[in-house]
Amino acid sequence: MISDIPNLHPIFDKILNRNDKEKLLNQHSVVVWFTGLSGSGKSTIAKALELELHSRGYISKVLDGDNVRTGINNNLGFSDEDRKENIRRIAEVSKLFMECGIILINCFISPTCIIRNQVKEIVGTENYFEIYVNTPLETCEKRDTKGIYAKARKGLIKEFTGISAPYEEPVNPDIEIKTEEMSVEQSVEIILKKLLPRIEYKK
Repeated sequence: MISDIPNLHPIFDKILNRNDKEKLLNQHSVVVWFTGLSGSGKSTIAKALELELHSRGYISKVLDGDNVRTGINNNLGFSDEDRKENIRRIAEVSKLFMECGIILINCFISPTCIIRNQVKEIVGTENYFEIYVNTPLETCEKRDTKGIYAKARKGLIKEFTGISAPYEEPVNPDIEIKTEEMSVEQSVEIILKKLLPRIEYKK
């Protein structure tokens, strides 16, 4: 019976918290949230950012449609409700990673202010670092190697952001990246200037 188990040593009563994990990893965790149209360059910049952080000794994880839609969200479609649930789950998973001291780099269209505010509420505004990848629709369509924009134009994909569904620009993002005006390397450099002070561990 549980009542028969002798009292554990006080050291085992301690529950490790986020600060314990951050101290071990020598970094402060944060949720970096890339938002923008499909084809804007979110994932490309995010992966380059992860490589640069890794080279500097930081532990991070990129989440995007490729590794989320095939796993925890493989039962969701693209209705308004499913889109909201998709982002809600991602935010909750991000919170778990963050509590372990990991830097999350998330790439999701997240087209409305309501959806992005939901993320802020779940992970905490103080832990949310928003990057708006501002790329014109015309450029995104030109970059579309999968032909999804063409399908959306033909009506084969319903409620497609930028074509048959709106995208609401962030009001006050931490950083705005215009990919037509800067390279991936320049984008990462701009992000690092503002992100590094947030993640550098201060004892």
